[in-house]
Amino acid sequence: MIATGFALLVAACDSGRPGSPESESQAGRDNVDAMSREHANDNTEASEAARIAPQRPIISERLAYAEVDDELVYGHFAFPADMVEPLPAIIVIHEWWGLNDNVRAMADRLAGEGYIVFAVDLFGGKVAESPEVARQLMLAVVENPEQASENIRKAYDFVNTTAGAPRIGSVGWCFGGGWSLNTAMLFPNDLDAAVIFYGQVTDDEERLREINVPILGLFGADDTGISVESVQLFEAALERLRKNYEIQIYPRAGHAFANPTGQNYNAEVAEDAWKRTLEFLGHNLGSGSADDS
Repeated sequence: MIATGFALLVAACDSGRPGSPESESQAGRDNVDAMSREHANDNTEASEAARIAPQRPIISERLAYAEVDDELVYGHFAFPADMVEPLPAIIVIHEWWGLNDNVRAMADRLAGEGYIVFAVDLFGGKVAESPEVARQLMLAVVENPEQASENIRKAYDFVNTTAGAPRIGSVGWCFGGGWSLNTAMLFPNDLDAAVIFYGQVTDDEERLREINVPILGLFGADDTGISVESVQLFEAALERLRKNYEIQIYPRAGHAFANPTGQNYNAEVAEDAWKRTLEFLGHNLGSGSADDS
């Protein structure tokens, strides 16, 4: 829902009608407020759950992939140590805290499943250690979504052209969950899978109609930031448009149920969501082995 019609979070214009750029920009600001409430008592200290080792040895490095305001943007690039031929790739999009150690650990776990993984940085190298700073970083993206969209395009170009990935998916949590859906809008016929962990969604059929990307949405029934009603409206729109999707709403799970550093972490739900994610990615990207790529 950016100026070009792709992103969900847009810059303001004069109209306030439903579905207009102004209404969507306000929805983005409302989402920032909701995330501020949800994460008010959270911190970024890693727990043991964030230190789960990858299933197989990986290689990872900090890699420049874009330039914003004359400054290089660095992401986290990871892949199996035994990779010979290009594997399917996953673009990982961080939560509202930024590209921190927890997100890099999740990227490494995905790489250990047999994927090329590129974790992007939509905050220009900044990482929040408090909810107040995270709010400002997220709000800056809401007010200038085209810059973030271009960031995603650069990441896609890297894994597609430089890394040579035969298939590409996206995975994001919270703020990044909304941007995983945005990535499907940016590449409606080229992205092969999009996973949304409790991210902002839309039921605007004009914006969803062009998407030909399989979607997996994972949400909590007790999430007060991403309401069940908004998820159900999103699901109904996908159904009317006959899209390829799976929506799972977990009972008694709140926002950020898969974030081991948050107050709402739910180990049982997080594990089920992880299994669903791997099955979904395996079905749409391949098994993650060189033989399937």
